[in-house]
This record gives sequence, structure tokens and C-alpha cells, in this order.
Amino acid sequence: MRLQPVAAILLRQWYLLRGSPVRALPMFAWVGIDMVLWGFISRFLNTVSAAGINFTAVFLGAVLLWDLCGRVMQGLTTAFLEDVWSRNFLNLFASPLTISEYVSGLVLASISTSVVGLAVMLALAVPVFGLSFIALGAHLLLFLAVLYGFGVALGILASAMVLRFGPASEWLVWPIPALLSPFCAVFYPLSVLPGWMRGIAHALPPSYVFEGMRALLRGQPFALAPALAALTLAVLEIALAACYFVRVYRGAVRSGLLARYSAETVS
Repeated sequence: MRLQPVAAILLRQWYLLRGSPVRALPMFAWVGIDMVLWGFISRFLNTVSAAGINFTAVFLGAVLLWDLCGRVMQGLTTAFLEDVWSRNFLNLFASPLTISEYVSGLVLASISTSVVGLAVMLALAVPVFGLSFIALGAHLLLFLAVLYGFGVALGILASAMVLRFGPASEWLVWPIPALLSPFCAVFYPLSVLPGWMRGIAHALPPSYVFEGMRALLRGQPFALAPALAALTLAVLEIALAACYFVRVYRGAVRSGLLARYSAETVS
């Protein structure tokens, strides 16, 4: 894989953002709304609860981490859809660009934009609502790596779905984070879930992250094995999503689907 084409894909996304500042608005607006809303909810729960739980760390921290995962997925999918909307997809692959270079460029673009969103969330949550990740320590980096990896896997999978079923199917991919959130146990322990939901949760890396985060906030020792299992799952799911994307792409080339792409057609 060559680095120059990957950098070119990343540079194109930068030019799109620089040429249209409105495109950058979602990186700031929605994350800011989430932080303000959940920040005041957490502050209210701290004032009325006598349970001795710091809801700012439990709820606001969970919202921040889960929102970050969703932003990674949406950033990658949106970058892919930019090429679909502009009918630029065929032009890209008429060049010597390979599919691995293209996907790698989208991944880097998504990670870059999500880092900006993370900075905005921290700028609101830390000084305004007193959110602190001190209890998580260096384990926070491992948690972030897992969530970034899972977000990348979801983004590649969602892009493959659009490539397979057509641009109109984009409305099927945006709800994916919301559909997965009950299984990821973002706000509650896995023990409250029924057995069949726990089975699905164990296949989702974020569930290990949020269980580990709550354990650390309760002062319990860090369990390394579940965290490493989550990281392994995230890497495996990235590989599976990438394989699916390549398979869908090759099928679209053989069938001529790329040449027949239209926003009105879902096949």
C-alpha cells in the first residue's frame, strides 16, 4: 500500500472542509449539544441522589465515549458518501488507486475529524461540568483504542452497505449506533440484560469498555483480560468489515453496479 494515494484521500477531505465551513459544523454543534444536555442531567442527578455515585463521571463519561465511537463511524461513512453524492466514485477507481489505499484514507480522515470532536467534548465536559478521567488513568488510552477500532469497523461496514444496496440505503446506516447502544451497556451493567442480549453484548467491544470504566470508577482493580479481548474483537471486526467491503466492491465492478449508480435505485 502506497502512502501518497492515502494522503491524497485525506487531503481531499481537508479541501472539502476548508471550501465549505458548513461541513465542519456537525463536528462542533452536535457534540456540544450532547455534552450540555447530559452535563445538566448528570448535575441534576448528583443533587437529588443520595447513592454516593458521581453521575457526572458515570453518565457524562459514558456519553462522551459512546458519542466518540459514533462520530468515528459517521465520519468515515460521510467521507465515503461525499464521493457517492458527487459522482466521484468512478473517477477515483479509474485511477491507479487501490481499494486498500482508498479505505485507509477514509479511516484517517474519520479519525482526524473525530479527534476534533473529542477536543470539543472535553473542552465542555471538563471545565464546565467537572468531568475527570483521573480514575481511569492510562487505561483510558486502551478504552479509546477499542472505541476507535469499533467505530472504524462500523464505518467500513456501513460504507459497504451503501455500495451494495445503493445510495438511497444511507438511511439504513445512520441508526446503527442507536440500535447497538442497548447491547453495549453504555449506561447500565451487563447484568441487567436478559441472557440473549448479553450474548450479543459479548461480541461488541464497547460493552467491555463501559463495564471496565464503571469498575474503575467504583475503585475496583482493572481487569486486563476483558480489555485485551475487546481490543482483539475490534481488530477482528475491522478485518471482517474490510473483507466485506472488498467483496462488495469486486461484485459491484463485475456486475456493472458502479456504472449504474443512482440515488433512486436500490438493488
